[in-house]
Amino acid sequence: MIVQESLVSPSPSEADERLAGVRRIAIVPAFNEEASVAEVIRELRAFDPEFEVVLIDDGSTDRTARAAREAGAQVVRLPYNLGIGGAMQTGYQYARDHGFQIAVQVDADGQHDPAEIPKLLAPLLEDRADMVVGSRFVGDAGYRVPRSRRIGIVIFSRIVSLIVRQRVTDTTSGFRAVNRLGILLFATDYPHDYPEVEATVLVFRHRLRLAEVAVQMRTRASGRSSITALRSFYYMVKVTLALLIGLFRRYSTPLEER
Repeated sequence: MIVQESLVSPSPSEADERLAGVRRIAIVPAFNEEASVAEVIRELRAFDPEFEVVLIDDGSTDRTARAAREAGAQVVRLPYNLGIGGAMQTGYQYARDHGFQIAVQVDADGQHDPAEIPKLLAPLLEDRADMVVGSRFVGDAGYRVPRSRRIGIVIFSRIVSLIVRQRVTDTTSGFRAVNRLGILLFATDYPHDYPEVEATVLVFRHRLRLAEVAVQMRTRASGRSSITALRSFYYMVKVTLALLIGLFRRYSTPLEER
């Protein structure tokens, strides 16, 4: 079941009260993000010192890992570049193995504002969702994307909405949070390449609850998107085929704690 919401961020005192005793982690996948990653980690730690931050260094060739470690993050270094899907599954495995109850995905390029995290956490803390996606297109977010990417987002959103039989607005957002059930699922099975679209369907197929909340996103502080205009059409076709194939896939249910 997918629920769309527009939530007002709770005050720090409200957030602290609801998070008391909840072990939480921010997973930051990164590939050559030396210029921005330290500030991202400092913002996360300033937002909530009880958040553990783990950086998944996806085969970077610059000083990303060192900058993250010096900023106070735990660092897991992959021996070579696996892509966002492999990096995120590694992060979820870390969260599972270390007993975390909530995990938030935050990009290393500075687009995701930690001040928006309470919006993601509220449905989890109130037991109304198992995964919450920060949507750029719910309400009057005012977010603008290049035309080629916007077309892809609209196509994916319509296809996924048909599959899950609910309206979904932002299937490519990487700003998301999951509870323990989501951690267990994604540690065991997580799509690769550009996984956000397929992950939404994966959650639905496992009968987990999904919510979208309106968030504001910033201009990236460094780097550039891995989805260029020339590659947009290719990936629209590729991900669409993956979604259709996934409809006939048999899924295991590794959620013994449900």
